[in-house]
Amino acid sequence: MYAVIATGGKQHRVAEGDVLEVERLGVEEGGSVDLRPVLLVDGDTVLSTPDDLGKVSVTARVVGDAKGPKINGFVYKNKSNNRKRWGHRQHYTQIEITGISR
Repeated sequence: MYAVIATGGKQHRVAEGDVLEVERLGVEEGGSVDLRPVLLVDGDTVLSTPDDLGKVSVTARVVGDAKGPKINGFVYKNKSNNRKRWGHRQHYTQIEITGISR
């Protein structure tokens, strides 16, 4: 059985026991979080309508925080002495899927 969940503007395919990085949730380490399912596949049964998914719950435990790769940017405009350097490093929350129930 697996589910597709939506969190942070993205969708992830998850099964029980999976560990994944999602956009920062603001939940402390060791806390529990409920995720919104978009699709549930259990063998030949596929649930995708809002009425069917109202009974489905996907729970996860927060494992910790993580950081993405460093992105360096540089903007340069010729003949105008205009230069700008910038950097970004995305922060994520690591979660472990603890249960998918119908």
